[in-house]
Amino acid sequence: MQAPVAPLTWHFPVVPEEPQQPVVPFELHVPTPAQSIAAQCGESFVHVEVKKDFFGTGQLVNPSFLSLGGCAAVGEDPETQVLIFEYELQTCGSSLKALVGTPIVRTDAAAVGIECHYSRLHNVSSNALIPSWVPFAATKVSEEVLVFSLKLMTDDWMFERPSNQYFLGQFLGVEASVTQYNHVPLRLFVDSCVATAVPDVNSAPRYSFIENHGCLVDAKLTGSTSSFMHRVQSNKLHFQLETFRFQQSNSAQVYITCALKAVVASTPISPENKACSFANGWLSADDNDQVCMCCDSTCGSNRKGRALSDSGLVSEGKATIGPIVVSI
Repeated sequence: MQAPVAPLTWHFPVVPEEPQQPVVPFELHVPTPAQSIAAQCGESFVHVEVKKDFFGTGQLVNPSFLSLGGCAAVGEDPETQVLIFEYELQTCGSSLKALVGTPIVRTDAAAVGIECHYSRLHNVSSNALIPSWVPFAATKVSEEVLVFSLKLMTDDWMFERPSNQYFLGQFLGVEASVTQYNHVPLRLFVDSCVATAVPDVNSAPRYSFIENHGCLVDAKLTGSTSSFMHRVQSNKLHFQLETFRFQQSNSAQVYITCALKAVVASTPISPENKACSFANGWLSADDNDQVCMCCDSTCGSNRKGRALSDSGLVSEGKATIGPIVVSI
């Protein structure tokens, strides 16, 4: 007589609950008005000095973006990073022009009134900013037992940031990660990222700032210092992105959607699997700058007809964070 067969006991893995984050000590840093302009009036002329760090954020303004009315700077003090304007009275005002070539701006258009009253030398003022706050929300997309996610992080990268409120000139600290359950060690890559003003990733305006299989192009396009951070964990990747708003949009909200992929951790870094930043050349977050050379052309090859294991790919997914509120 045949012995009875034991029933199967296998079941799908149970995804454990994520531990609760402790209370994070967090204080939103509100920028103070920058004392960046000085003016002096003569009998027939006005002399204006403008710091190139116009907004007090540490980012120097391109001199071609500043004018006193339609008049360009007549000189510059390279030691103090100050632009000098000197013109006859009633010939010039002042304005700031926005960056062109991308659908985003990182400085708000500004106009500072210069008035000549001969009982005093100058009059320069600025108004306090009152930001609005919108609750933060994040979404996650999982495939099989892998969970991909994006999070806004505190400046020390230790905790998830409890606020979605930022100001122009600050940096978003973004953590992309894949949580692995019962799986071989994995390495995460951010294949591409786009920013939109609404949750729809295909809406306009639309700004692609990571593309070409992991090339963070924002710094090359706009001159920012956005970059991937040096990788410290294989299943996580950090990058910082200088805040921006969309041109000709009344909305202060930004949504970021990234295509993420997980590969077997032992897979070599390659043009298809990389994290590259631009800073006077392309640099790798994984200490392999050579794979970044293709960021100025086309990286990787078409995977159609190839086994996933050829590139070490285990799974792909998408994740979105937003709304992120960027105030002026």
